[in-house]
Amino acid sequence: MNRSILIVDDELDMLQLLKRSLEPDLQCKAETASSGETALKMLSQQAFDLVLADIRMPGMDGLELLELIKRQYPDLTVVVMTAFGHIDLAVEAMKSGAYDFITKPFEHDALILRLEKALERSSLLKENLRLHEECRGTHVFQDLVGKSQAMQGVYDTIRMVAKTDLTVLITGESGTGKDLMARAIHALSQRSHRNFVAVNFPTVPENILESELFGYKRGAFTHATQNRTGLFQEAHLGTIFLDEIGDISPTIQTKLLRLLHEKEIKPLGDTRSIQVDVRIIASTNRNLEEKIKQGEFREDFYYRLNVLPIKLPPLREHQEDIPLIASHLLEKHCAALDKPLKRLAPELTDIFLNRNWQGNVRELENVLMRGILFSRTDEIQPADVGWSKAKRDDLMAADSAQHLPYKEAKERSLERFNQIYIGNLLSVSAGNVTRAAKRCGMERQALQQIMRRYRIKADAYRK
Repeated sequence: MNRSILIVDDELDMLQLLKRSLEPDLQCKAETASSGETALKMLSQQAFDLVLADIRMPGMDGLELLELIKRQYPDLTVVVMTAFGHIDLAVEAMKSGAYDFITKPFEHDALILRLEKALERSSLLKENLRLHEECRGTHVFQDLVGKSQAMQGVYDTIRMVAKTDLTVLITGESGTGKDLMARAIHALSQRSHRNFVAVNFPTVPENILESELFGYKRGAFTHATQNRTGLFQEAHLGTIFLDEIGDISPTIQTKLLRLLHEKEIKPLGDTRSIQVDVRIIASTNRNLEEKIKQGEFREDFYYRLNVLPIKLPPLREHQEDIPLIASHLLEKHCAALDKPLKRLAPELTDIFLNRNWQGNVRELENVLMRGILFSRTDEIQPADVGWSKAKRDDLMAADSAQHLPYKEAKERSLERFNQIYIGNLLSVSAGNVTRAAKRCGMERQALQQIMRRYRIKADAYRK
């Protein structure tokens, strides 16, 4: 009995009848649920090959259950049951994704035949999925890429964490893919059919952050002309991703601590609190324990966040994944930019494998996008990304400063990195500082300040 069916009907006698008749004739294990809500809970806890559900049920009816199943488990085969006089409902269910429908009262042999075909469909889907995964290997996992031991450990952790509803704290350097990990956890969780709301704290001004998170009532402040729902309310029953949480002020930390403790928020200007049910995933590239010592981060808030800690490794710790990651990104961005699929020249691959990627996967992605745009053949050469042989030698040397004192080695590496990174940006934007700043997600004044510090002149890149 390796096949399983979930039978959903509010009539208990019908449930028992179907269970007794289907198990021996279909050689399957049949489980029963007397409501749509119970069925969804069982689906979140156990995998089934087929769902057989009645359409007319009190509370959540079969059509609503079908919609939720198809949203959360799109490949799951669903067969609906309906009385003979309600064929129109069965047709509607077929349009919504049901595989087949059966009218009551039904003949036992006809029922077995229809369900056998439905189970065959499930078996074919499962086999196709297995072959697909076998062909692509275990290298791509929810948009995270890598076959290294480090990344396989990350995948295992995501699978484990996704099954829970506990708060997660993702740590790692900028550009390692913390946002992708958060989305992967949500996609594999019981909340996957609900909203995923992302908040990037550094991009939200401090003076409006509280109102963005918790909402406000009309008249709460000068320009509050109408009620506004906060991001936590938008994420109700889903997941909220608090990106770069190490950058928030102690005031916001205190309010989030209260939310974590009491599971409720209070919009600005409101006298009542609102209960919210959200799964919280936070991330940071900061050392929060060090910030606690410096009095910049609340210790009690840290321990509320750090229930399930996960660390994403920097790219330099799994460099063997670089060819796979590059191939994945080339396929993704060539399609997005409407360009023919390109590959890396062996010389450029060699540079990639020996480079210390301070910007991690995000930096790699930026370099590849430049290569896609500027290469004239289907092979991206070092010159296509703005790296001459001299620059290549300089890049190699960036990893050979181990004999220097830490501060000097760090400053030298930063200088080389900024000269190369910003030089490439200015080259792509023909010396236009505003366009270069927009491309790398910085304010124009901030980019100019870095250029002055490292003596980078925009005029040299104007065409």
